[in-house]
Amino acid sequence: MQFRDLKKQYEVLKKDIDQAMLEVAASGAFIMGKPVKELEQQLAEYVGVKHCVSCANGTEALTLALKAWGIKAGDAVFVPDFTFFASAEVVSLEGATPVFVDVDVDTFNIDPLALEKTIEKTIKEGKLQPKVIITVDLFGLPADYSEIRKIADKYHLLILEDGAQGFGGEINGKKACSFGDISTTSFFPAKPLGCYGDGGAVFTDNDEWASLMDSLRVHGKGSFKYDNVRIGMNSRLDTLQAAILKVKFDAFKKYELNDVNKAADLYTEKLKDLVKTPVVPEGYLSSWAQYTVQLQDEKQRDDLQTYLKEQGIPTMVYYPKPMHEQTAYLNLGYHSGDFPATESLCSKVLSLPMHPYLTKEEINKVCQAISEFMVR
Repeated sequence: MQFRDLKKQYEVLKKDIDQAMLEVAASGAFIMGKPVKELEQQLAEYVGVKHCVSCANGTEALTLALKAWGIKAGDAVFVPDFTFFASAEVVSLEGATPVFVDVDVDTFNIDPLALEKTIEKTIKEGKLQPKVIITVDLFGLPADYSEIRKIADKYHLLILEDGAQGFGGEINGKKACSFGDISTTSFFPAKPLGCYGDGGAVFTDNDEWASLMDSLRVHGKGSFKYDNVRIGMNSRLDTLQAAILKVKFDAFKKYELNDVNKAADLYTEKLKDLVKTPVVPEGYLSSWAQYTVQLQDEKQRDDLQTYLKEQGIPTMVYYPKPMHEQTAYLNLGYHSGDFPATESLCSKVLSLPMHPYLTKEEINKVCQAISEFMVR
C-alpha cells in the first residue's frame, strides 16, 4: 500500500502524460514554453482570479508575494504555529519576523481568536510593524477566511493564502487560492495537484502585483529578458512540468477531487467511533492533501503507527514539532505552553494513506487494523 500512490496515478494517465512529455522534447522549448502560459490561464480560470504566475516551487511562490509587497526587517508576519517550516522560513529570508499564532484543534488551521490577540499583543509591544497574515489551508481545508478577512481589514493587514496543500478546496463554492490578496500553491508531487518535480504558482486579482511577480521570477526583467529593472530571482516553472500538470489538472477536475472526497467520507464513516476524525465545517470542501486523525496521546499515536507499519500500512506524522520549537526559531523567546492547541496536536496527529486512487479494500484494511489495535 502506498501513502500517496503516484505510481498508480501515472499508470492511469500514462498515455497522455507520455505524449505531453514527448511533445515538449520535440519542441525544444524547455523553459517558459507554450504549455506554461496555457496552464497559467487554465489555473486562473479554475480558481476564479485574473492572474496566475507560475514559478519554481511553493516556497518561492510565497517569497514572490512577500517581495512584491516589500516586506522587510521590522515587519511582523503572522504565521500558524502548526504548519510546514516554509510558511515561516520565507518571512525570515526577507528579514522580517514571523509571529506565531495557535491553531484550531478541529480544523488544524489558524485560530481567528488567537490571531487577533496576537496582533493586539504585537501592536502593544511596539517592536514590530504588523503587515501580513499568512494563512495556511492545512491538509486541504481552507482556513476561516470570513473571520480572518474581518481581522485583516480591522488592522489594515494583507492576507497571503498559503494554499500549498489546499488547491481544489472550497468555501461555499469559492475556490481555495482566491481568498488571499495574493494566494499561492505548490505542485510538489505529493500535493493535491502535483508535477514530477518542483513547481508552484501565485494567484491575484491585482494587476500591479501580478506584473511585479512576473518580473521578479525572471531576474527582475523589464520589457525583455536582458532588460533587468530590479533585483529578482530565478524561479520559473519549466515547460515539461507545465505539460505534465495540464494532463493531471484535467484528471483532477474530472474525477480526482471527487474520488478523494469519497475516500475521506469512507474513512470518517468507519473511524468516527475509534479516533478523532478530521472536521470539515459546513459549506467547506477539502482537497485532502492528508487525512489526519488524532489519538489520545503521544504514546497511543506512536504505538498505532508502529502497529500499522507491521501490517504494511504507511503513515506519517504531520507535524511532530511546532514552529516555535524549531531550532531556527528558539531565539524568538517562545516557551512551552504558549501554543497549547499546536503542542497537543503535535503529540496526537497521525496521517493515513490518502489519494484519489485509494480503493475501498485498502481503506477497509486500514480501518480494520486501527479497530484491531484499539481493542487490544
